[in-house]
Amino acid sequence: MKTIPSYALYGEIESGQQEWLHWETIQSRSRLHDYQIAPHRHENFFQILHLTDGRGEVTLDGTTIEQSSPAVAIVPALTVHAYRFSDDVDGVVVTLMERDVREAAELPAQVIADGGEIGEAIDRLIEEADRAGAAHDIAMRARIALLVVAIQRAPRASGTDGTRASRRSVLHAQAFRWLVDQRFRQTRRIADYADDIGISQTHLNRVCREVLGISALAVVERRVALEARRQLLFSSLPIKQIGAELGYEDPAYFSRMLKRVLGQPPAALRQAGG
Repeated sequence: MKTIPSYALYGEIESGQQEWLHWETIQSRSRLHDYQIAPHRHENFFQILHLTDGRGEVTLDGTTIEQSSPAVAIVPALTVHAYRFSDDVDGVVVTLMERDVREAAELPAQVIADGGEIGEAIDRLIEEADRAGAAHDIAMRARIALLVVAIQRAPRASGTDGTRASRRSVLHAQAFRWLVDQRFRQTRRIADYADDIGISQTHLNRVCREVLGISALAVVERRVALEARRQLLFSSLPIKQIGAELGYEDPAYFSRMLKRVLGQPPAALRQAGG
């Protein structure tokens, strides 16, 4: 099976994440790749591609859809997507943290027409993001909510339902990642998460390998390692205590896990500053 790469922004490995959003023109990135963006996905990001000029072809979870401006492609986290653009393409790509969009609504992967309302909502969101001032957090949540409303009210041009199995797998993977975020300090037992989702442990592992490209345990360990790295960099807690608070009573086992996941043992990570 060919592995689908998981990026932060296209061509960039996951790294530090922006507080609210990142935006850029479609031209600025697509021209670097000869106007063809190969299939990839984002684990934590929700993207909105607003095509205002030129033509595009978007593939969402295996279904290819023609885009004629003005149009909007909605790309939730974990959706495998690819693009092909004409060289006169214009528009913007807005990248949001999935958690921030989830608070407003669950939006499926799709392509929709824009009568102007979505573009206006995107412009207002970018303006607020670029001019942080008083009550910025409240304003950003409001702007995101208004963008979601504009998307939900727009006429649907076409979309991707995919096979029931693949769509169900994505939903299960999203539910698992949400549970891991909430409970990684309490349990690393895959059976606990599978029970909460309502599927078997074997099925959950199959879903993770299909959608995320890694095992269910690797998902949990990556989340634990992320928190451990933060604690190592931004606290003075002893390594043994950090491990214990994350459920690793054996310091040697904790050290081996971090070295396997992050490439360095905890002492080296702290000394190198990340």
